[in-house]
Amino acid sequence: MATITAADVNKLRQTTGAGMMDCKKALVEADGDFDKAIQVLREKGQKVAANRSDRESSEGAAVSFINADNTKGAIITLNCETDFVGKNEAFVTLAKELVEKAINFSSKEEFLASDFNGITVAEKLIEQTGVIGEKIEIGGFEILEGAFVGSYVHVNKIAALTAISAAVPNADVLTKDVSMQVASMGADTLSYKDFDPAFVESELAARIAVIEKDNEEAKRLGKTLKNVPKYISFSQLTEEVLKQAEEDAKAELKAEGKPEQIWDKIIPGKVQRFISDNTTLDQEKALLDQNFIKDDSKKVSDYVKGFNVEISGFKRVTLG
Repeated sequence: MATITAADVNKLRQTTGAGMMDCKKALVEADGDFDKAIQVLREKGQKVAANRSDRESSEGAAVSFINADNTKGAIITLNCETDFVGKNEAFVTLAKELVEKAINFSSKEEFLASDFNGITVAEKLIEQTGVIGEKIEIGGFEILEGAFVGSYVHVNKIAALTAISAAVPNADVLTKDVSMQVASMGADTLSYKDFDPAFVESELAARIAVIEKDNEEAKRLGKTLKNVPKYISFSQLTEEVLKQAEEDAKAELKAEGKPEQIWDKIIPGKVQRFISDNTTLDQEKALLDQNFIKDDSKKVSDYVKGFNVEISGFKRVTLG
């Protein structure tokens, strides 16, 4: 029987990330053969992975990586079962190693099949499943290219990328701020102008149905009813609609007995509130039309205009 030394155990630990006792047991089972010991640990990982395949892996770490010239970025989530493991330094380090490799691939499938120190990334995840004892997998996977790409990661839970059309001065500040916006608020498209009219109408109908149902219950309980919207996107606010909003504002001021000479100072604010109240879909799903989280007196589009550049793309991954 081969003699197992502390140096043998440490070497196996450094190679696989497994614990000291697991490495020692694997070496004993492999009679001191280093390669066989690695295989023992991987087979253990396969068994653990099979037993935990139906477990939910909604915790973990979201990480990002940007290449040297800021023209390409990658974001992934390395998912596990518990927040305790997700915050573990070794786990986060593994996630960062993986995202640096991920930037070289265009899809998660290609990445999982790629090499990771002699085994595939997919096999490495199985190996680590055995080491940690929890289901581990790549959840989110996004790649973004552009003239300049920046990122933002929120407490290892959400990661976002933003690409702009030119590498302008302070591009790093702009892309970080917009990525923070994307991470915080989410978005599906750049502008309300990208919405399909049929999509807007279906969203409006769905929201009306929910509100009307809530109002039935509120009426039964004697509570205040919610307003049923007529519009949810600026794409629906035609010149006629906005003109009517202005006329309604005038009628309201007249009914309140406000002097006509001050109407011009009040009406623009009322029309703006009308727009804000009737563009909820834009706020939720159109990045440039959202209120900027660092200054809600302006839209994201207003902030971006100050840099004389355009947003060419954005991506977001999140745990859960």
